[in-house]
Amino acid sequence: MLVGFSTFSGLRTTLFALSFLTYLVTLSGNVTIITIIHADRTLRTPMYRFLAMLSLSETCYTLVTIPNMLAYLLMESGAISIPGYWAQMFFYLGLGCSHCFLLTLMGYYRCVAICHPLRYWVIMRPTVCLYLGALVFYFGSSVALIETSLIVSSPLCPSERVEHFFCDITRILVVLVSFLILLSYTFIVAALLRIPSAAGRHKPFSTCAAHLTVVTVHFGCASIIYLRPESRGNPDQDRLVAVFYTVVTPLLNPVVHTLRNKDVRVASRRTLERGRGVLKISTRPKFRL
Repeated sequence: MLVGFSTFSGLRTTLFALSFLTYLVTLSGNVTIITIIHADRTLRTPMYRFLAMLSLSETCYTLVTIPNMLAYLLMESGAISIPGYWAQMFFYLGLGCSHCFLLTLMGYYRCVAICHPLRYWVIMRPTVCLYLGALVFYFGSSVALIETSLIVSSPLCPSERVEHFFCDITRILVVLVSFLILLSYTFIVAALLRIPSAAGRHKPFSTCAAHLTVVTVHFGCASIIYLRPESRGNPDQDRLVAVFYTVVTPLLNPVVHTLRNKDVRVASRRTLERGRGVLKISTRPKFRL
C-alpha cells in the first residue's frame, strides 16, 4: 500500500491540478525538442543528439511515476501489486540512473568542446556519440537490474505501508555522478581562465549555463532526499520534495533549452514554417482538365 498523499487530503485537488498542468507542459516540451532535432539538419550535432536523448529519457522517466501519482491523488487507495512494485522500481531506477549518466556525458561533451577544440570532431564522431548514448542506457539498466534483483531476493517488510507515492530506494550513485560532473567543470573553468579576454570567456560559459542550471537543480533536490541521514527524515516533507523532484525538475530541461538556446528557437520556427508550407500544399484544390 503506497501511502501517497493521504495525509494531505486538503491539498489533493491543488496538487493534482498543478502536477497535471506541469506534466502536460513537460511532455509537450520534450516531444517538441525531439521532433525539432530530428527534423532540422542544422541541429544534428553531438550536443543536440545528447539533448534529444535527455528529452527522451525524461519523457520515459516521468511516465513511470507521474501518471500513478495523479491517479493516487484522485483515488482513496494506493494499492499496488508486488510485481507492479518491482517493475516500477526497475524502470524508475534504470531511467533515473540513465538520466544522471546523460547529464555526466553532456558535461564531458562540453569539457571536450572547450578544452580540446581542435580534436573535438575526432573525439566526438557520430559513431562515438551513438555508442556513448547506448552505453548510458545500458549501464542505467544494469544498475537498476542489480539493485532490483537484490531487493527481490530480500525478505519483505512485515508492514504493508510504504511511506511514499512511488517505489524508490536510496541511491548513493548520486554522489559519484555529481563528482564526475564537478570534475568536468573543473577542467572547463581552468580552460576558460586561460582565455585572456572577457568576451572570449563569455561565449563558452553561456553554452554551459543551461546545463549547469539543470544539473544544479536536479542533484540539489536529489541530495536533499537521498543524502540526508535517516534519523532526520520526515515522510511528509520527503513526499513534498519528491513532488518537486519528479514533476518540476523535468520541466527545466525543455524550458531552459528552448528559451535560452537560440539555435533551437530558430529551428523551431523553421520547422513550423515548413510544416505550414506542407499543409498549404496538401490542402490546395486540385483541378482536372
